[in-house]
Amino acid sequence: MAQQGMPPPFPGIAPPGAPPMGMAPPPMGIPPPKLVGGIPVPRQPPNTTPSRTVYINNINERVQIPVLKKTLETLFSQYGEVLDVVAYANIRARGQAFVAFKDEESAGKAIKELQHFVLYDKPLVLQYARNKSDVHAKLDGDYDQHHTTRLEEKANRPPLSAPFGQQQKAPMPGFAPGAAPPPGQQIPDEFLPPNNILFLQNLPENVQQAQLVDLFQQHPGFREVRMIPTKRDIAFVEYEDEALAAIAKAALGGHEIEEGKPIKVTFARK
Repeated sequence: MAQQGMPPPFPGIAPPGAPPMGMAPPPMGIPPPKLVGGIPVPRQPPNTTPSRTVYINNINERVQIPVLKKTLETLFSQYGEVLDVVAYANIRARGQAFVAFKDEESAGKAIKELQHFVLYDKPLVLQYARNKSDVHAKLDGDYDQHHTTRLEEKANRPPLSAPFGQQQKAPMPGFAPGAAPPPGQQIPDEFLPPNNILFLQNLPENVQQAQLVDLFQQHPGFREVRMIPTKRDIAFVEYEDEALAAIAKAALGGHEIEEGKPIKVTFARK
């Protein structure tokens, strides 16, 4: 049985406006960053000054914030004690998050191990946060000054304009602007919303349920594997919640049960 190298079994602060804890997002109205291999090229060098907080960007913006925060906490807690996870859905801060660790060593290890880890179909881009987090300011006893500085920075920010790519979308051919796609036109598997049930495709015809159980139960939260007797190349795997399912999906998508035949792992349709 051939296996690809897999990440560890579990191996993806910012106030409204430009997040103060990390690299500020690009100004509104300019093109998105250039991509190389699906990874955005930073507009400025990454921050290498050690910090207790990790700044994350290039996060899939389709993921709901509660699910994202729980997923990040679950993923990053494998590298040390996580004190706080912050993510927002507003225009400036979406696609970004901050994970505050108890110590710098844990933050550094997480950056090293999870750099470009594919979560929700996008590679995470990690660096040390440039500013202190709220939770650390409270622990250090200088929260009042920290909070005052944040308010001053917020007051000096320019107002938002319509962000690049968020102008009114072009209508679908044959449909009025804003019209929904026809009922028969489904969302591609890769863009389905999170689900605690995973859908497996491209399985070897001779795969056994026990093999899938052994493979997927190495990830916490595993519940069961359900196979389709009349169609052996697909199966369903259930986890306790969406966040745990997302970790397993990211780790095992493309895994080769049979050499040269990577399996496809997506969220099941709800």
